[in-house]
Amino acid sequence: MPQFAPLKNDTFLRALLRQPTEYTPVWLMRQAGRYLPEYRATRAKGGSFMGLATNPDLATEVTLQPIERYPLDAAILFSDILTVPDAMGLGLHFVENEGPKFERPLKTEADVLALRAPEAGTLDYVFKAVTQIRTELNGRVPLIGFSGSPWTLACYMVEGQGSREFHTIKKMLYGRPDLMHRILSINAQSVADYLNAQIDAGAQAVMVFDSWGGALADGAFQEFSLQYMQKVVSLLKREKDGVKIPAIVFTKGGGHWAEEIAAIGADAIGLDWTANLSKIRALVGDKVALQGNLDPAILFASPEQIRAEVVKVLNAYGKHDTGHVFNLGHGISQFTPPESVAAMVDAVHAHSRTLRSA
Repeated sequence: MPQFAPLKNDTFLRALLRQPTEYTPVWLMRQAGRYLPEYRATRAKGGSFMGLATNPDLATEVTLQPIERYPLDAAILFSDILTVPDAMGLGLHFVENEGPKFERPLKTEADVLALRAPEAGTLDYVFKAVTQIRTELNGRVPLIGFSGSPWTLACYMVEGQGSREFHTIKKMLYGRPDLMHRILSINAQSVADYLNAQIDAGAQAVMVFDSWGGALADGAFQEFSLQYMQKVVSLLKREKDGVKIPAIVFTKGGGHWAEEIAAIGADAIGLDWTANLSKIRALVGDKVALQGNLDPAILFASPEQIRAEVVKVLNAYGKHDTGHVFNLGHGISQFTPPESVAAMVDAVHAHSRTLRSA
């Protein structure tokens, strides 16, 4: 087993476990990405997105870039949510300016019945990257591992690519719920196994991205997304070598289901920018930590406006020294000025300290 340096900054993990912290920790969804010139240079070296993601040396390099540039409180593995369906043999490829596509989506009953969990070894490149990143972080900040939710992965697996309408998968969901549940059951076990392997490789917290949960109707969300996230959470390792491994779940567009999401057993729930942080905090009490939820578009504003909006988010959570991780309400845009991120991170650290001393 790899031996890792002791953790110097555990603020993020303590906040997820609702333990007191000196300030509110901050990291960003998609923090290693195209808004950074150093990322674009490394990506050119890798040749393609998957060229980066499947090369542990390059994945390590880009994961560490935002940590070198900003005083962030966590690093997140550089990878993609679609590594799991790719390892199931669906043939992932990326089309320039169009995003991910699958060569062999699940179109027929036979396709669904033939679906199998990833074979051993097919995702080793991810686990090697996790170990390498954790080693090179050298205890500076914790490393987050992640996966897509069973439902979100299924959306890509059935649609064959990203979607706005989700007609194909909803036709299956309503017309052949038996096939839908088969896909989701296989995905839930595969996601849990994948996250547990990341924990074994060195991930210190894990996050489930339910990017398309908000596309579902009430009732369908609980049946086809929430229960399978609950299954994943129930199968996760929550401790490694005597240290707790917190789990975060994030449903984009899921703020109105916050109470139900908070009840599935995760340590924290992520909220998008449409959610009311103070109302949700009042609803969920101290059941879970909350992560979020600045509108990513605010990072196109002036430094003064960014600081003012950061203050609003921190004040909405309220005066408290625990249970909040600051983040954007979704991933950072590739067009974001890097100096805007610096202004945001500094404002989070400064104002949250002020709140604690007031």
